[in-house]
Amino acid sequence: MTEILIQNAQTVLTMDDARQELINGDIRIRDGVITEVGTDLAVGDAAVHRADGCVVTPGLVNTHHHLYQTLTRAVPGGQDALLFGWLQTLYPIWARFTPEHMRVSATVGLAELALSGCTMSSDHLYLYPNGSRLEDTIDAAGEVGLRFHATRGAMSIGESDGGLPPDHLVEREADILDDCIRVIDGFHDARDGSIVRVGVAPCSPFSVSRELMRDAAILARDKGVMMHTHLAENDEDIAYSLEKFGCRPGQYAEDLGWTGDDVWHAHCVKLDGQEIDLFAKSRTGVAHCPCSNCRLGSGIAPVRAMRDAGVPVGLGVDGSASNDAGNLILEGRQAMLLQRVANGADAMSAREALEIATRGGAQVLGRHDCGQLAVGKRADIAIWDTSGIESAGSWDPAALLLAGPVRVRDLFVEGRAVVREGQMATIDLPRVIEDQNRLARALAN
Repeated sequence: MTEILIQNAQTVLTMDDARQELINGDIRIRDGVITEVGTDLAVGDAAVHRADGCVVTPGLVNTHHHLYQTLTRAVPGGQDALLFGWLQTLYPIWARFTPEHMRVSATVGLAELALSGCTMSSDHLYLYPNGSRLEDTIDAAGEVGLRFHATRGAMSIGESDGGLPPDHLVEREADILDDCIRVIDGFHDARDGSIVRVGVAPCSPFSVSRELMRDAAILARDKGVMMHTHLAENDEDIAYSLEKFGCRPGQYAEDLGWTGDDVWHAHCVKLDGQEIDLFAKSRTGVAHCPCSNCRLGSGIAPVRAMRDAGVPVGLGVDGSASNDAGNLILEGRQAMLLQRVANGADAMSAREALEIATRGGAQVLGRHDCGQLAVGKRADIAIWDTSGIESAGSWDPAALLLAGPVRVRDLFVEGRAVVREGQMATIDLPRVIEDQNRLARALAN
């Protein structure tokens, strides 16, 4: 039995049902599960982990990423393009990726997330060039030590059929469905506390057929796994849906079975009031990606309206070719600031944005066992040192997104240390960065 006592945190933001906040708080972990939260807890046989001068939160949850894109940050020609033009610039580069590119880029992206306080991440991998497979990213997540929701994405409509991706990056739809079955059977773990889950994730309405969207939903529900795709990302996306399908994206999703509490959509920047109501009634989740939406000029997602209506909302960093960072605590700050720009200074508090980044993301991914510091929940915990310059002079250190560190001091996943004293504890990060830069230079040349 392994027991750890996180002791004497300046503030513990539990994000439990009562949104309890503890001063000088302690958390007991036993075998990867939180067994006690309180103050002045007895040490007993536990290994003590001091948290003096720190704020402790649930680990952050990333609900949308394209980890392979960490190899293509700040690519010339794509830096100032809108979504469709940006994709057309990058598709030929991504077509040259190998399994090594996929694994190394995922390792770097997940380490970057971990250092920003993230304990659980999804990933949307929708292209498989040169023998690449979903397990290239699953293996990377295992090495880094994060809880991982891998989604088997796909593209089936190439340029010659009116789609955006080049023909050599699309797959036969029968092969896509067969591989979905393979990776679900091989890697998906539906149990509480699972480290790896697998979802089904056709890339977008403009890169797969109506038939594949429908068949993917049937397959996912038959297998009991979640479903994910991009939706209503920008004005081009809406125009495409109206022209090709004769309806808005929300209606298209509903018609094909893509609403429900087992579905979450990325972006949803352009949802209208009727679509927001649809998502609220069906409990369909949204992965809000504020930095990427700014970078690509897509707009400000109506998160305030979504939250008020009851739509489950989590945060996503999106791919590092459209962000171009993967820092989840900064993503939470950006979400808060954009809602204030759109709706006024009282539109979103620092604590609500942090709730979206933790409890909200866990809800979107269907993880009732994560996202809170409460008895019985998994021990996914972020410890933030608020004694540094970022918080100097702050009257409320718990308002992390207003005045707080952007790098975590310590990070536990299932009670295991992934970050210790601001450094990765699970991988040789300098070596991985060297591999990443070598591969990026070769692609650029």
